[in-house]
Amino acid sequence: MARPPRTGLVRTLPLARTLPLRAPGNSRRDSALDAGVTDTLGLLDAAIDWALYSGGTRLPIADFDEAVARARAGEGFVWLGLHEPTTGQLAQLGDVFGLHPLALEDASNPRQRPKVERRDDTMFLALRTLAYIEHEDRAHGGDDGGDIVETGAVMVFIGEYFVATIRHGRHASMIDLRRRLEADPPQLALGPSAVLHAVADKVVDDYLAVTDAILEDIEEIENSVFAPRAGTEVERIYQLKRDVIEMKRTIDPLGAALHELAERPRRLVHSEIREYFRDVADHHARVREQVASFDELLTSILQAAVARLSIAENEDMRKISAWVAIAAVPTMIAGIYGMNFQYMPELSHHWAYPAVLSVMALICGALYRGFKRNRWL
Repeated sequence: MARPPRTGLVRTLPLARTLPLRAPGNSRRDSALDAGVTDTLGLLDAAIDWALYSGGTRLPIADFDEAVARARAGEGFVWLGLHEPTTGQLAQLGDVFGLHPLALEDASNPRQRPKVERRDDTMFLALRTLAYIEHEDRAHGGDDGGDIVETGAVMVFIGEYFVATIRHGRHASMIDLRRRLEADPPQLALGPSAVLHAVADKVVDDYLAVTDAILEDIEEIENSVFAPRAGTEVERIYQLKRDVIEMKRTIDPLGAALHELAERPRRLVHSEIREYFRDVADHHARVREQVASFDELLTSILQAAVARLSIAENEDMRKISAWVAIAAVPTMIAGIYGMNFQYMPELSHHWAYPAVLSVMALICGALYRGFKRNRWL
C-alpha cells in the first residue's frame, strides 16, 4: 500500500532533500536518513504508518491534515507510528499534537529510563525493549562473541484524539501489532489507551521471549561447566552475566510505571484498559523474578567454573612437580659423579656404571609408584 501523500501540515518546514515516501510495511529508515540528513525533513518521512480510526475501524483517508482535523473534531483518533525521528521531526510532532518540549526531549533519548508522565492533556510512557540476538547474527569476537541481547526503546504519547508511537532500534516493530489491533475493532474502539496497553503488552511479551532464550543458553553453559572433561568457558559466562545485568537495568524500572497505570485511575486510560494493565504488570513481575534468578545462577556457575579451572591448574602443577622430583634423582647422581674428582668411590670398579644406573632406575621407579598411589600422576 502506497504511503499517503504529504500535506501542508508537514511542509511547514523546508525540506533539505526530497525523499521518496516508504510503504507502511517498511520498518527501516531510508538510506538518506542513515547518511545524516538534516533535521528539516518532513514529519511523515519518519513515519512507518498512520491512520484515522473511528469505532475501531481504519478509515480510508489519504490526507494526514484531514485525519488530524477529523480526529480533533471527535470522529475518532489518529495513530502515528515513527521510527527514529530526528529532532526536527519531533518538534513538528509537538506542534501537531501540542506535546510538551520536555516530553519530546525524553522521546529523543534511545536510553530513556522507563516512566509514565502526565503533562497537560497528554500522557507519555517510555519503555525499553529487549531482543535476543541469535548466534549467527552476533559480532564476531570469538566463537560466541558479540552481545546476546540488544536493547532499544519505544515511546508512546496519547491524548484525547491521538496516539503517537516512537521506536528506537531495529527491533520491536509495531507493524504486526497494528494489524492485530485492526483485526479486533472492539478493543481498538476503546481509544488511544488501547494502543498504549497493546504496546506495553508487546514489550513485556518480548521480555518473556528473551528470558526463555537466555534460559536455554544458561542451561547449555551449565551442562558444559559440569560435564566431565569439558572446557570451561569463563569468557562466555561472563558475557552472559553482563547481558543479564543489562536486562535488569532495562526491565526493573518499568515496574513502577505499570503499577501506576494498573492501580491509579487516569482520565486518558479507559477503565477496561486499566484492568488489562494489571495482567501486564503480573507478567512483568514474573520476568523480573526470572532475570534476578538468572543473575544469581550465573554467579554460582561462574564461581564453579573458576573453581574448576583452579583445580585443573593445581592438578597440572602436581603432575609437573612429580615429574620434576623424579627427574631430580638421576640429575643429582649424575651431577655428583660429574665433578671429576680424582679420588671418588666406585670409579675404578668394573660394575660401577651399571650399578649407578640401576640405583637411579630403582629410586625413580619407587617415586613414580608413590606419586601414582597418591594420584599425583
